[in-house]
Amino acid sequence: MLIAQITDLHIRMPGQKAYRIVETDQFLPPAVSALNALDPAPDVVMISGDLTDFGRAAEYLHLKAMLDRLAAPYYLLPGNHDARAELQSVFDSHTYLGGVDGFVQYTVEDYPLRIVVLDTVVPMQSHGALCERRLDWLAERLAEQPERPTVIVMHHPPFITGIGHMDAIGLLSGAERFEAIVRQHDNVERIMCGHLHRTIFRRYAGTVASTAPSTAHQVALDLRPAGPSAFRMEPPGFHLHEWRNGALVTHHAYIGDYPGPFPFHEGGELIDE
Repeated sequence: MLIAQITDLHIRMPGQKAYRIVETDQFLPPAVSALNALDPAPDVVMISGDLTDFGRAAEYLHLKAMLDRLAAPYYLLPGNHDARAELQSVFDSHTYLGGVDGFVQYTVEDYPLRIVVLDTVVPMQSHGALCERRLDWLAERLAEQPERPTVIVMHHPPFITGIGHMDAIGLLSGAERFEAIVRQHDNVERIMCGHLHRTIFRRYAGTVASTAPSTAHQVALDLRPAGPSAFRMEPPGFHLHEWRNGALVTHHAYIGDYPGPFPFHEGGELIDE
């Protein structure tokens, strides 16, 4: 099974620039093309939040027109830049977005890996949270199939990354109980997150938690405690999570046209010229 993960699209309307710099909607079509060109093709595309920049209906309509060009089925979850009601209204055929208790939480049961999606959004705020209702739902879902290989997908990562301005708007409540719940289930193969606009991995709660790069701009890699809130136009990318022979392996893939591929060998020999 192959899961493609894209995240932090921050879609704005044509001609509009995020932070006066990034025409985010110009970056998504190349990402869609890159995913559609993959061989083997992804079984599913998970889109882990910050789908739009301001959660406006027009932004979701623009986003949907681009995402509907994906060859693989795709699943959405909100991030702190999103608005649940507008997302649900525009993507009304995605009935799983109805969620539970007003939260966009659901499971995907159709693949060898079970996918459990958590909603970490606090409306009108940048930080994330997991309240008791959301965590109770997670505990119940994981208890249903304790032997089945499972991944959890959420927007805000549940761990400190070292990028100070992002940690200040990270998962600010619920992380302790979330960790305790996950630690009880050794069938959780990965916790896949967005929000950080970078590839980051950490051992967490007996499994591995990761964040993926943005399809557009990347958060600047600055590990100073008081580093400024800033981004760079580093190459956009995505993650490919391959489940094979009982193991999940993740690849970071770049989006764009780059020279190659070039051979290492010629005539059975390593090229030396």
